[in-house]
Amino acid sequence: MSSASTPLEISDKPALRGFTVVIVIAALMLTLFLEALDQSIVGAAMPRIVALLHGLDRYSWVVTAYILASMTMIPIVGKLSDQFGRKWFLLSGTVLFLLGSVLAGASQSMDQLIIFRGVQGLGAGIGMALIATVMADLFSPAERAKWMGLFGMVYGVSSLLGPTCGGWLAEHGPLLGSLVTEESRWRWVFYINLPIGLIAVIALLVFLPTLAPASGWEGWQSLRRIDVPGAVLSAGATITLMLGLTWGGERIYAWGSAQVIGMLAAGVLLFILFLLVERKASEPILPLGLFRNQIFSVGALLSLIQMMVLLGFTLYLPLFFQGVLDISPTGTGLVMTPLSLSMVAGAMLSSAVIDKVKRYQITAIAGALLMSVGALLIVLMTPGTNLWQAILFMVVAGIGTGVFFSLPMLAVQNALPQSSLGVSTAAVRYLGQVGASLGIAIVGTVVTSSVSGDLVNHLPTNPAARLALSGALQHGFVAVLIFALIALVAAFLLKDVPLRDTRASEEASAGQAEEEADKELVHA
Repeated sequence: MSSASTPLEISDKPALRGFTVVIVIAALMLTLFLEALDQSIVGAAMPRIVALLHGLDRYSWVVTAYILASMTMIPIVGKLSDQFGRKWFLLSGTVLFLLGSVLAGASQSMDQLIIFRGVQGLGAGIGMALIATVMADLFSPAERAKWMGLFGMVYGVSSLLGPTCGGWLAEHGPLLGSLVTEESRWRWVFYINLPIGLIAVIALLVFLPTLAPASGWEGWQSLRRIDVPGAVLSAGATITLMLGLTWGGERIYAWGSAQVIGMLAAGVLLFILFLLVERKASEPILPLGLFRNQIFSVGALLSLIQMMVLLGFTLYLPLFFQGVLDISPTGTGLVMTPLSLSMVAGAMLSSAVIDKVKRYQITAIAGALLMSVGALLIVLMTPGTNLWQAILFMVVAGIGTGVFFSLPMLAVQNALPQSSLGVSTAAVRYLGQVGASLGIAIVGTVVTSSVSGDLVNHLPTNPAARLALSGALQHGFVAVLIFALIALVAAFLLKDVPLRDTRASEEASAGQAEEEADKELVHA
């Protein structure tokens, strides 16, 4: 650890008890729920929004602006929270998210909506980076295990409720004088965040302890250590790379177009410059030494792969049900529900197992095995597959996928010292978001390259066309299966370090993990 680093003080960390624990956990879950929900709730309301605000050509930007802004903030604020503490960053991010929600709901044009969705995304990125880190500040690894499953559950529930809530609010949201009329009920998709978010802000303000950096505020010296070049390059690389993947994956431009190739090339170049800058920064946004720790590297890989698998399932299984099995859109939503519920079950079950045995590798292996078996079964689906069989296959895959909502984070936090919690947690979360974009791009490219004729733009209307679409989707699911098998191999490489029961032993646990990882690198 460099002399310039400012680890958070843990020796006098206040222990939360009883009612206070419940309030803080509930507030953190509410905050994460709103930020995760806003990734899916807007989609169902978009037809109404476009009808009123127009701008169909900017349809996808309403979602893209949110994702890009949140991803840009995650690695930056993770490091800053290690340097300056987390409570006020988290509160500021939540307030910024709520401000963006109010402004987005009041938008009078599509351009305004896109800008304000970006504001929402900035605030959401801060929360995504810090909520799991705050948990690590408040609880030892062993205590953390029983709570982390709840946060995995939040992601599953938000993906389940998001589209339904968005559609219902757009059609049946309450009227409010001249502010919300029959035509503008969609504004509740954003306004609904305000009362729930304010409750979370007040609870965190009152009950969340403030853990200041051990070295304290050092004025100009503290500000000088901020890695501004790294932050700028990280943001630029994230935006350009994600734009390239989004444009290619959503077929806005062809993969061979100048726009996509230019963005991807710019992203790679900026990432290379970012890595060069980080090697010399006194307080880098992403300390490259983290990757010497095997647990961090494997945990980050598992987070990335899990989101690639998840997006491959959630985007293309509905297409299989509608286009191949000829199920209605409403019926497809109901059929997809077991996938979301099984992911919630996987997150909760894995958390309970880890809490019981105080180890995580066997859980990771079991989860990756279930995910792989489920993906294999889905690959084998055909137009003759029974609907109940398909649901069973999804449940198997969903339980395995749900295991990795919180497990990689827990393993990484257990393996690294307190001074690196913010930056390491944010890096894992960031790579998960990158995995989502990669999954969409890779699986989408495999499917579209396997489709011919009108199937690119229209659902099949005859058995031959359904068989052709089934074959194209099967190719895409093979890609998902390969992702899952990579996760299975990685799970065997995840070093199993016992979860410690006390905060005092947390640093010793992290040191042990780092020493063992270093020895393995030397032997390799």
